[in-house]
Amino acid sequence: MAKQQSFADKAKAKKKIDGISVKLIKTVKTSKGSYKFNERLVKLDDISKIADIK
Repeated sequence: MAKQQSFADKAKAKKKIDGISVKLIKTVKTSKGSYKFNERLVKLDDISKIADIK
């Protein structure tokens, strides 16, 4: 039995997400005086909106 769907067909079917992903790293000072780094990925529509992230 032949394959019904190829890998190229599967790749075409997936929707591409518009925008850009940016890694956001925040520093937090702990009660002991040391620093902790929290990181997360944020999706933005436009790179100019990077200053609005908090």
